[in-house]
Amino acid sequence: MGTENLDKIFNPKRVAVIGASDKEGSIGAKLMQNLVGVGYAGVVYPVNPFKPNIQGITAYPSITKIPWQVDLAIIATPAHTVPQIVEECGKAGVSGIIIISAGFKEAGKEGEALEKQILEHKKRYNLRIIGPNSLGVMRPQIKLNATFANNTAMPGRIAFISQSAALCASVLDWASEANIGFSAVVSTGSMLDVDFGDFIDYFGADPQTRSIILYIESLSDARKFMSAARGFARAKPIVVIKAGRFPESAEATLSHIGALCGEDAVYDAAFRRAGIVRVEAVSDLFNCAEALAMQSNPKGPNLTIITNAGGPGIMATDSLIARGGRLSQLSSETVNSLKKALPSYCHIINPIDILEEATVDRFRKVMEICFTDPNSDGFLIIYTPQGAADPISTAKTIIELSKQAKKPVLVSFIGEGTCRTARQILRREGIPAFNTPEEAVFTFMYMYSYTKNLELLYQTPEEIHVESSIPTFLKEILKKAFNEGRSVLNQPESMYFLEAYSIPTIKTVVAKSPEEAETLASNLGYPVVMKALSPEMVHKSKAGGVILNVWSPTEVKTFFDKLAEKVKEFHPDAEFRGVVLQPMVWKRGYELLLGAKKDPQFGSVIIFGTGGVSTELMQDISVGFPPLNQVLARRLMERTKIYKLLEASGFRQNFKLLEEILVKFSQLVVDFPEIKEIEINPIILDESSAVAVDARIVIDSEKFLKGFTPHEHLVIAPYPRKYVIQWTLKNGVPVILRPIRPEDEVLLREFYRSLSEETMRLRFFQVFKEFSHEILTRYCNLDYDREIAIVAETQGDERKVIGVGLLMIEPGRKCGEFAVVVGDQWQGLGLGSKLVDCIIEVGEDMNLEAVYGYVISGNSRMINLCTKKGFRMEPLEDGLTKVTLDLV
Repeated sequence: MGTENLDKIFNPKRVAVIGASDKEGSIGAKLMQNLVGVGYAGVVYPVNPFKPNIQGITAYPSITKIPWQVDLAIIATPAHTVPQIVEECGKAGVSGIIIISAGFKEAGKEGEALEKQILEHKKRYNLRIIGPNSLGVMRPQIKLNATFANNTAMPGRIAFISQSAALCASVLDWASEANIGFSAVVSTGSMLDVDFGDFIDYFGADPQTRSIILYIESLSDARKFMSAARGFARAKPIVVIKAGRFPESAEATLSHIGALCGEDAVYDAAFRRAGIVRVEAVSDLFNCAEALAMQSNPKGPNLTIITNAGGPGIMATDSLIARGGRLSQLSSETVNSLKKALPSYCHIINPIDILEEATVDRFRKVMEICFTDPNSDGFLIIYTPQGAADPISTAKTIIELSKQAKKPVLVSFIGEGTCRTARQILRREGIPAFNTPEEAVFTFMYMYSYTKNLELLYQTPEEIHVESSIPTFLKEILKKAFNEGRSVLNQPESMYFLEAYSIPTIKTVVAKSPEEAETLASNLGYPVVMKALSPEMVHKSKAGGVILNVWSPTEVKTFFDKLAEKVKEFHPDAEFRGVVLQPMVWKRGYELLLGAKKDPQFGSVIIFGTGGVSTELMQDISVGFPPLNQVLARRLMERTKIYKLLEASGFRQNFKLLEEILVKFSQLVVDFPEIKEIEINPIILDESSAVAVDARIVIDSEKFLKGFTPHEHLVIAPYPRKYVIQWTLKNGVPVILRPIRPEDEVLLREFYRSLSEETMRLRFFQVFKEFSHEILTRYCNLDYDREIAIVAETQGDERKVIGVGLLMIEPGRKCGEFAVVVGDQWQGLGLGSKLVDCIIEVGEDMNLEAVYGYVISGNSRMINLCTKKGFRMEPLEDGLTKVTLDLV
């Protein structure tokens, strides 16, 4: 449901407390105390069937007896009463509910049954529910404290959303001491309805919120979470702390992939792909959120440290290097200017120690010089209360000069008393101030992590060709194996999948008799590798089912029989189906691992790393999500040690080949929800080539009987190929209509540049002289769950975009806004009408109730087009007309 009716929870005019009480120390009493007499302008109605008034306010026996429309009902009654109360709320027209009560699914089957009843009422009455087991919510700006917490949050710009009610209460205590304010504090409870994706959508659009911080224990809808986070991460930093990094046990798996890729590695990859910053401690959570909201993002990891004490500067440097940061290499101009400004006994090296005798004026001169250094990505000013510079004057100087700095400035004032006052002054002026240098360094590196994550989201990839159709014979292989009761494909079957997706593989053949093996081995050329073919023998190497360096026909026959014996030794009932033969690979190169597995929460994930027999020993992997493009494939590789080793060994020229393999493999994973695990191990990479030597595919047998829907196994919507069509303009020119891709940025830029000022004004309501990378990525690097742009592209030697239709779905997923533009020389040929038809088709497929757009009232051609297609016209005061088409 997205953000529908959430405003009734976070900006209610009338609130009912069901379970309100006079009893000191009770939750019902605390809720009333926090809501009444604290400045909240709304009306609060206590509901209690046994008392005529609560805390001096008239009480009602039921929500249905309140004579006014209630926006928000807070339920704090025993669990068994809650379903009936929720139903009464629905009948009374209440839109938002917070369930404080506990005792639901965490209490067993009876609690699960209660939740089921609540969900039925929610659907019937279109309710939005936070909880159960929630502490409640706060909106400090309107003085709404709908919690039973002991402290109230101060107003601020951070939305804090926590899955732990206890942590919420603790953070309120801590934030009060640290003078940190909030736009909202939300205790999610067990997220029966409203979940993290909904909260991100709501506070992403909330003007009071500059950054969002999350405490996550688990996700209920990973795809919705990822879509919401990707939608707002660029506009508002999202910072997360995830509990449960180290699970004590892992499910047994049929491949290295399953054993290597744990839950925490998947969450890490998810946060990176969504543009989220992950931190390790609660203090980091707020430090990072504040800094990202206050300062510009560092473009690199190079930090310049200015300090009046050597020890703290060294400590800051140690922390920086340990976190993967670097000290800035100051430019020669900066060094020469510092030599002139500082005494001769000062060492002009980063960290810059201006010594304990430093005055405020010395701080000023050094900052003025360093803030213009081209090699610095950020600055850390460390102050200790010694010498001539007093903390308040130093803080004011930093505030003055930081306004001229175009890069982030962080400060550490070490000490209490006036240092604490100075930190408060700095924070009020938008400069992150910390007690210790280490905290400041950690925050700087988290800020850089945010920069890197956004680059990952919005860097323009190179185009890699991938087949657009799914080979049907592969589906038949999967069905045959399932019907035979096999959950694991044999090696030749697995290799067929790689070959079909143009992933380089070694020649692989199957022999069912010694004589056939002899003939096939001779055709391959000696030496060969022989592997037992048996459905029961999954890990052949460990069971002695692989023989290397077979040099002659005699050895082939001998080892054929030996492998048959090995299968029987492995298990008396194991079926021996012959042997797999491959040429012996003599290439000297590196062994790589590439695979995928289905994660219970995030669906299919892709794993790349060090392969061969040392895979589990090295534990060198990186995790990513399909679909991959060229940039995402490169970033996946870059996070491994084997990548750095390949780079150092001169294998850089083969990175493009590996990127192609990863992108094609990603498409394979996208196309086959039937695959539970797939492992290619090893891929052997040398100076000029890469080849897959072995592969294993595990079928998702549990779901096979139920059937698969396309892309149900993906947490990120793949390219919607169904909308790719051939079409012909009225003048006979053929075009391709297709969804836009991130790779189209250059084509899109050329299209927008080709538009006349009049056409541009009609589309964008203004004229742009140039379209930056940041603007273009908003139109071509899309989340297909939320936005689809259809481009019209001419065919021939020169590819050219000649028209674009865009549909943006609202978070509530009921309506979508559209816009269409056609290049000047291509107007009047039916393309605008066709693009509108495409938009309508997409809207219908997404079950939207309506699509709408805004058209300049003087744009008669677009007005006439929309009128013919049945759009309603609604003239607006600002010279625009809103056009709306109902789809249901």
